[in-house]
Amino acid sequence: MSTTRQPPPGELGPEPDGAGTAAATSDARIRSLALAGASGVVPLARDFTRQALYDWGWLPASTADRRAAAEDVLLVVSELVTNACLHAEGPEGLRVAHTAKVLRLEVTDRGTGQPAPRTPHRAGRPGGHGMFIVQRLCLDWGVVRAPGEAGKTVWAELAAPS
Repeated sequence: MSTTRQPPPGELGPEPDGAGTAAATSDARIRSLALAGASGVVPLARDFTRQALYDWGWLPASTADRRAAAEDVLLVVSELVTNACLHAEGPEGLRVAHTAKVLRLEVTDRGTGQPAPRTPHRAGRPGGHGMFIVQRLCLDWGVVRAPGEAGKTVWAELAAPS
């Protein structure tokens, strides 16, 4: 987990050219999906994210590197949503946002637990790989809790394809 910073949910920070923060950017760069009470939330979240990647021009991928970047995003979404299903009373929502350099995924849930990669990681055993995968594929990730509110937001950031 990130020990370097804990930005609040929805905060991507300044654009590379200093144009402002995600809160000031157009809605086309931010997508939100309510997941509370939905069935089939993992494929629903993947499909939602895949459509955002198409809309933002990440897909169809023009190179193998861009295709791998898009697949990494979809894998991380699957792992974050699955983790919320298994360990946090189910996901409440998914938020996908991007700048020129970073794509940020946020999954909110009502759980009290603290996600962490299983240590030691045992590659040959089934289960327990989700947060290890997130840690390996992402530039950074962390958990944000709002004081006095139930649940948390687990966020992860991946590099935008070049």
